Amino acid sequence: MSITKTDLSHSKRIWLSGLICAVLLSACSDDDEADNPPAAGDEYQIWASDQSNSVADADGPGTKGSYLWIWNSEDMETQIAGGDDAIPVGCLPADDESVAVPAGPCDLLDVFPQELVEIDANGNPTGQTLADLNGFGRLHGMLADPQDRYVTASIFAPGGGFVGVIDTRTREAISLFRVTGTNVGDGTDVRSVHMSDWTTDGNAILVANLNGKVLERIDATRDAEGKITDIVFNRSASLGVGKGQVVTTSATTFSGNNAFGNPLLGSVGGDYANADFADLTPGGVCKENGCDGTDGALGGRPNNVIICPISSTGGNSYVTLGGGGLIIANTQSTPMSIVGEYGNQSVNGAGCGGIQTGDTVWINAGVSASAAGATQSVFTMYTFNDSDFQDVSNPQNTPAPMLLYKDEGNTATGGNETGVESNDSGQLPDATTRRDSHGMAPTVDGRYVHTVDRIRNVVEVFDSTEFNRTTYDLTSEDGRGNGEGPCLARSITDDAGLPQNDPAPDLVENTPDGKYLLIAFRGPSPVSVNHSAQGSCPGAGVVELTDDGAYGRLVTVLNTRNSVDTSAVSAPGGHAYSGTERSDVHGVISVRMP
Repeated sequence: MSITKTDLSHSKRIWLSGLICAVLLSACSDDDEADNPPAAGDEYQIWASDQSNSVADADGPGTKGSYLWIWNSEDMETQIAGGDDAIPVGCLPADDESVAVPAGPCDLLDVFPQELVEIDANGNPTGQTLADLNGFGRLHGMLADPQDRYVTASIFAPGGGFVGVIDTRTREAISLFRVTGTNVGDGTDVRSVHMSDWTTDGNAILVANLNGKVLERIDATRDAEGKITDIVFNRSASLGVGKGQVVTTSATTFSGNNAFGNPLLGSVGGDYANADFADLTPGGVCKENGCDGTDGALGGRPNNVIICPISSTGGNSYVTLGGGGLIIANTQSTPMSIVGEYGNQSVNGAGCGGIQTGDTVWINAGVSASAAGATQSVFTMYTFNDSDFQDVSNPQNTPAPMLLYKDEGNTATGGNETGVESNDSGQLPDATTRRDSHGMAPTVDGRYVHTVDRIRNVVEVFDSTEFNRTTYDLTSEDGRGNGEGPCLARSITDDAGLPQNDPAPDLVENTPDGKYLLIAFRGPSPVSVNHSAQGSCPGAGVVELTDDGAYGRLVTVLNTRNSVDTSAVSAPGGHAYSGTERSDVHGVISVRMP
């Protein structure tokens, strides 16, 4: 059968989170169902994004290829029960007709064949294939559409700017785009894709062109069964959030056959002349500080690299920014338009956790991904009412967000004025006092919101109705400090000095049955945010929810491994790892099967 929006029984957003993240809430399992394994027909898969290279001798960490890991939920349940480890499935046609699906993981360079031809906005070949272009690597995250029919693939290698779409049923590529290049920092072709998210109706993809400082939109047309029949990069929808911006390179798409011999979909439409690359917001202040105008109040927005676009059911995107502040965009207008704007003292920087429960949108703040983040410690949570931003342009910093939680140890960074000067305690788990709020996910009934601390290996849980907070850890057997958790037994052991039992959690999502949270666990050779993300048991952590969702405990880790990658290792403030493991999972999601 085909899955439609009305069939959904779980919240389908992180991320992201982990990736982030927004959540579409629908019918929820009752408590009895949450205590039992999924019924027949309720199987799902776990999809994990591994940032490490899938080739040796690449130009650096996360620069060429990547691995996509996929496991079946019944195999995960077997592993949890003490049986055989779950085996990942592949993304290529089986060579042996007796084998239904080959073993994984999937190589990003196979999913998107390197002979794909780049096509310009006029429908003509540019003369380059995918193999000719730099930056096709670092699978930073995937998010499923509300129908669980497709996932986006955000490919974050420096200078690349690629975003793809993969069919969850066949695990084959259906489209690939390269985003807009701009003149940010006096460049001539500045672009990258940090994360991409679906609108909550599944009819568009919102792309965070981080370095290019553009929120971009890809419009999808579907048939009655939810299959995408056309997909267009809409240049007219673009919303630039930098200053003095000029488009230097148009978006492109790619043509050719995928690994199954099926042709890719996709074209580039619209016109940048109709887009919004103006310096000022509707309120008449600089989108980004330092434009030829007045900076925004309460710190304004000093550096608008886009971190995560968080989709809401009201048709908005909550756009988190590296230097702090927040832009709320109406994603249904063309071009997309600003309906809310905040300075970095209102909403601190580097947030990449966001979800929605009812009308409430949850946004966090964490440490910078730049080198400055090595001495930062930030764990902050805000909430907004999405109904305040419907078809109106609000005055700056109005209405004020609810500051739900701010850790007393937060540093004076990203717009936070009350924090300590700095925190140089590193990231070693037995020594650090730093914090880094990141991925976020709700329970399927929306009652509790779980947010991970990437450094301290704990999860802060907020009651969405009473706003009480509870905490559990990812290192003990019960999540309350008793016994050794499963990360210890599944840690990398080829370097005696590497701290063990160090999950380093990142993006997070719930499972359709409401039993678990899936959390990306980073590796000993972190590709991104390496000052906050070194861990010992790379893979997908599985947390069993307890106390009706107010707590949890780690019950297993679906391990990932990569010794193909030979790139150099660096983890400031961590351990100088000397081993060969390079797997580094940044995002993990659940995808319900038909």
